[in-house]
Amino acid sequence: MTATPDSRLAALDITLPVAAAPVANYVTTVRTGNLLVVSGQLPLVDGKLLITGKLGDEVSAHAGVACARACLINVLAQAKAALDGDLSRITRVVRLGGFIACTPEFTDHATVMNGASDLAVEVFGDAGRHARSTIGVPSLPVNAPVEVEALFEIA
Repeated sequence: MTATPDSRLAALDITLPVAAAPVANYVTTVRTGNLLVVSGQLPLVDGKLLITGKLGDEVSAHAGVACARACLINVLAQAKAALDGDLSRITRVVRLGGFIACTPEFTDHATVMNGASDLAVEVFGDAGRHARSTIGVPSLPVNAPVEVEALFEIA
């Protein structure tokens, strides 16, 4: 039997949350052709930020990795909702974009974003290998340390 994204999530002991509703004037996902774009997701766990603050100040790189992973879990929840509950429709993780709230001296953005990238590969195998951008920013909504957005190819 071939592993599915859902079976891989279960093996990782990850249960996707209910996809959060947008909090401003945007939609959480857009489908166009065979692409699914997922708006940036914050590291919410049970409806609350995992941690607040900036990398290089009160947030460690280790905590940032956990935040990026939590962001991708929320990205996957949005994707699953948009795909009628079927993550197997994702044929490729095309791109991840990461925004890291940090001090000007912080330079370990790539390590933080690996929290999301590593999980994408764990869930989708080789189809989870993706292009990405990781950008340091002065602040994010509600003082979140990380935000992750995604572009998927879908069947």
